[in-house]
Amino acid sequence: MELREALRTTGAVREFRDEPVPDEVVARVLDTARFAPSGGNRQAWHVVVVKDRSQRRALRDLYLPTWYEYLAQRAAGLTPWAPVTDEAAEAAAVEQASSVPVQPDGFAERFDRVPVLLAVFADLRALAAVDKGMRSYTFVGGASVYPFVWSMLLAARDEGLGGTITTMNVRREPQVRELLGAPSELALACVVALGYPVHQPTRLTRQPVTSFATVDRLDGPAFGAP
Repeated sequence: MELREALRTTGAVREFRDEPVPDEVVARVLDTARFAPSGGNRQAWHVVVVKDRSQRRALRDLYLPTWYEYLAQRAAGLTPWAPVTDEAAEAAAVEQASSVPVQPDGFAERFDRVPVLLAVFADLRALAAVDKGMRSYTFVGGASVYPFVWSMLLAARDEGLGGTITTMNVRREPQVRELLGAPSELALACVVALGYPVHQPTRLTRQPVTSFATVDRLDGPAFGAP
């Protein structure tokens, strides 16, 4: 598959066939992804391949409360946990999380049965987070970790796998760190779910370049407009 096609057709996959993924395939995915760029080439990531059934169930149990809080906020017309939002409305929505209908066959409820679960941690001692201490919402440090995560998904696609990045477990990071034996110097960046897809989406829908790119200023003319 050509790189351009892979970039334009690798979407989020949350439905997987009941088929195990061999360790050697996962190892190849990680072996390819490790060439992703990172600040100072410090490669400040650590991946935990979660295989133990009890740990997987515990990870699912930590996932579910956040997932229901997410759904409750969406039902209230909010962007869940948006850094700029109506805080009172967000809090009210989260309080309704316990009333969100459970979907027994949903991705979240079956999270422990995903063929491959990869918990990705960032080493805070090795991130050049230039926005450290700033009063604005910070996410610059992720630039040294998430390219690696995206490379994992592209490498997985090349192996015939599908997957998705999920950050739900970050809301319960202390419990996840304890569960997986991670020290406080490591921050949970995400969990990557992989498997052989029931359906590999290839016709993705995205906004055109002119909707998000402008010339010289945020209010400048649309870049790429005819």
